[in-house]
Amino acid sequence: MKNKYDVMLILEGTYPYNGGGVSTWADMLCKKVSNVNYTLYSINADFEEKSKYHLSENVKNVIQVPLWSPLEPKELLSYGKKYYKTVNKKEQEDKNAIESVFVPIFKRLLANIFDTNSDVEETDDIIFDMWQFFQNHDYKNTMRSQLVWKTFCDTVSAIIKKDNHYEATLYDFTVGMRWIYRFLIPLSIDVPKADISHLTLSGFPVIPALVLKYKYGTPIIATEHGVFIRERLIAINSSEYSFFLKNLLIKFSECITRLVYYKADMILSVNKFNMIWEKKYGAHPHKIDVIYNGIDPDLFVPNKKPDHLKDVPTVVAAARIFELKDILTMIRSCAVAKESIPNVRYLVYGDNHAVPEYTKECNNLIKELKLENNFFLAGYHDKPHQLFCEGDISILTSISEGFPYTVLESMSCGVPVVATDVGGVTEALDSTCGFICKPKDYVALGQSVVTLLQDDVLRKRMGEVARKKVIDNFTIDKFIREYEMAYEYIMSKKAQDLIYLNSHLQQEAMEAS
Repeated sequence: MKNKYDVMLILEGTYPYNGGGVSTWADMLCKKVSNVNYTLYSINADFEEKSKYHLSENVKNVIQVPLWSPLEPKELLSYGKKYYKTVNKKEQEDKNAIESVFVPIFKRLLANIFDTNSDVEETDDIIFDMWQFFQNHDYKNTMRSQLVWKTFCDTVSAIIKKDNHYEATLYDFTVGMRWIYRFLIPLSIDVPKADISHLTLSGFPVIPALVLKYKYGTPIIATEHGVFIRERLIAINSSEYSFFLKNLLIKFSECITRLVYYKADMILSVNKFNMIWEKKYGAHPHKIDVIYNGIDPDLFVPNKKPDHLKDVPTVVAAARIFELKDILTMIRSCAVAKESIPNVRYLVYGDNHAVPEYTKECNNLIKELKLENNFFLAGYHDKPHQLFCEGDISILTSISEGFPYTVLESMSCGVPVVATDVGGVTEALDSTCGFICKPKDYVALGQSVVTLLQDDVLRKRMGEVARKKVIDNFTIDKFIREYEMAYEYIMSKKAQDLIYLNSHLQQEAMEAS
């Protein structure tokens, strides 16, 4: 039997500890791809006790990195080095090395972050130099040293003074330094050798992939779901952070995104829409390809509605309750639909504890619009293949998406979809199998819901077309086959590059002699 490749799959806040579209995608890869074994590198806010998924035999190891825990990751978990050695290193730390070696690197990093025209090769050099430093020096002791804090304050103050149009408080400086500290923690964590590193977003989780590339020359594949930098910009600009913090986070995120596209050997987008953003941030078009998400049409099949919903006009949604899914717009669309269909019912299945403040805002709006008997945040559904068959139609109101599984799953069940025009939605859904509306346009969304619920013939025809479209274009078999081919391609390319390099070195040696 042919040997399998070792792939380190790098994730943030998703698989295997949390649900969602990226987790569904990752679980499919881990269970179905036949030519690799996976190590999961799971970056989380805090330490997670238990996997939400039953991991397949293809998953040989799980490395968890809790970035925002009160304790350092190395204080919670073992990464191949005994903790006492880390403590011992702290005691022997050389203050002169921080001042003479690290501080100049750190100054370059800060200048690079705030430089609108920063050079991606310089970013790469800086991250490499930092990684090399932390091979021999303790991360916590260095980054929390008085020297580094003073360097941060002095350097950033000079940058602000030059810009002359905004100020920063002590709180701003503290939060800003904390962000940099946390984002860069993986530079200090050793990772096991792998044949390929596979990123699931083009952001800060690139760091363990860079460590592998610096150490072993490991090629990087980046799969873009919802575009990291686009979603980061949306989140930052709608936040209540000060101008200084918004500016820092945007610029740092943009630096890292450019670095991902520069260092990636292959960029696999889940839709064509993402390519616009990838090229904008420097991705070479020859690196980019599209592999659409796929689902199992033998699992997601048309079925009868449950008896208790048989005579109830029902709209279903599978969505985690947080800002990017824009559940507030979904609630408002329900109010529009209720004007024509008083007994309309929306059932929204998904984690309603992810962002408690947002869930509270949703519940308040439901009460304000008097929709307590129409709109239900129904919580987690453990059988997603049955979920969509509870509805006559489904709805998606996101303001950002990659290539959503929920749309494909609904279509495969023969349930037409009303959705916002975001990400790659229109690459699966068109006017033959659903309705497309502008994001946040709750009136158009609500009217589309009414049209479909009141027209049985149209709804049935759209459902049939939707299922056929999935069977023809978006099956799990096609999805898995294309990823297997991608892994094979990147390994053959690596082998060819090594042959070329060795040949080139031999030629140079012959010429020198």
